[in-house]
Amino acid sequence: MDYLENWIVQARKGFLELCILNALEGEERYGYDLVKSLVDTPGLGLTEGTLYPLLSRLRLQGLVTTRLEESPEGPARKYYALTARGRKIAKQMNEHVEQMLQGSRGLRARKE
Repeated sequence: MDYLENWIVQARKGFLELCILNALEGEERYGYDLVKSLVDTPGLGLTEGTLYPLLSRLRLQGLVTTRLEESPEGPARKYYALTARGRKIAKQMNEHVEQMLQGSRGLRARKE
């Protein structure tokens, strides 16, 4: 693996959790719906096998809740929703990412 590929893998790790929290902002969603929207997000490289362990970890951290609902189209669906703590943490994470990006852009601007 070259340097850039390794860097991308490392940068993506924490960012994936933030993207999941952002995807749940404002509405609860079932797992496969999350998979579809996040897989289509450029640069994430998210797979189903990556999403469900992250959702489980976020649930254990108290950032998301789950509930099962019967589905007329097959097995019951597990829905995920942000908790109040999850909304607060997502807001703080988004603010931090914005700070980091602004700082990085500022460093680049000094060189130009």
